[in-house]
Amino acid sequence: MGLNEIKAGVVGIGFIGVAHVEALRRLGVGVVAVVGSTPDRAREKAATAGLPQFSESVEALAADPEIDVIHIASPNHAHADQVRTVLDAGKHVVCEKPLALTSEDTADLVARAGRAGLVNAVCFNIRHYPLNHQAMAMVSAGVIGEPTLITGSYHQDWLLKETDWNWRLQPEAAGQLRAVADIGSHWLDLTRFISGRDVSQVMADLHTTVPTRRRPDGPVESFARAETGGEDLIEEAMSSDDAAGILLRYEGGAVGAVTISQVSAGEKNSVRYQIAGSEASLSWYSQVPDQLQIGHRDRPNEVLYRDPGDSAAEASRNMAYPVGHVEGFPDTFRALFSQVYAAVERGEPDTTYPTFADGHDAVLVTEAVARSDAEQRWASVERQGETR
Repeated sequence: MGLNEIKAGVVGIGFIGVAHVEALRRLGVGVVAVVGSTPDRAREKAATAGLPQFSESVEALAADPEIDVIHIASPNHAHADQVRTVLDAGKHVVCEKPLALTSEDTADLVARAGRAGLVNAVCFNIRHYPLNHQAMAMVSAGVIGEPTLITGSYHQDWLLKETDWNWRLQPEAAGQLRAVADIGSHWLDLTRFISGRDVSQVMADLHTTVPTRRRPDGPVESFARAETGGEDLIEEAMSSDDAAGILLRYEGGAVGAVTISQVSAGEKNSVRYQIAGSEASLSWYSQVPDQLQIGHRDRPNEVLYRDPGDSAAEASRNMAYPVGHVEGFPDTFRALFSQVYAAVERGEPDTTYPTFADGHDAVLVTEAVARSDAEQRWASVERQGETR
């Protein structure tokens, strides 16, 4: 089966759902239908965003014999049941993070996908900036020695004001954690992937910096501005985290620290990390994605540019343009999906992309973050029923 013969459906037609459709079209994958929160919204968005026809429900999409793969880009609370529906229909699944709201559900989904032998992926797309795969290959090859200190941040500002609104602010839709689960999970997965080390313990301090928000009487798409001129805004008390500081202990002895924020003015979508090793360090910033900084003690520092002809194989396969032609956020979806759909072509899953197992581990870490903040102490990440 070639890529142009594979057919996909997408559940969710917000900012991220549209990104999925666009990336699939770049790969030559036919997107047969989309599902929205309501048929009317799906019809309207299909017309304005150039989406394919809409389907009435996830169940109808899963029952369509033409569709081979279904992408889940709906609000967080719906993920677990929708993924089960798709797996039960025998179709491959790509799910936005979090895979589910609890580790009980994520463990169940890992087991179901394994029994079914279906391709399963979680959309940790930040991994697929090519130089993050380059960094992973360099750490694995021992270029920086033994990782010792892993630091960084993921900052945005789209929820800074009391009139900023989105479903992610509602725990019943998004889960107990918000900024940490939404963007912090990306950073935690990314540094786990690059360093090759699992997080073993966390010390977290979560902050709700906007205690009361004024929401409109209707949905607001992620990163869109809510209407603030009317008199029908509803005051609502907030409980989820706008920002967080987390100390980290990794298996193997490395330690770390990260700050997460969706209320940092001027930071639109900024990911930073530094992995310091016993011999050298690696630093990367998402706003300059084609440059990887290599730090040295006894000789000049280096800047490594994204270059398909002079990179590790793991990095080169994520690249689509020549050196000097910047690959950005939309390209990460194309790169991720290219590896997922290569597995679909072969008819069996692999680990060249983030899988349900990675999504499960991310939820285990964020659950430890929630426990740590609630109990104001170090909390261990519980894996395989044991506290480690």
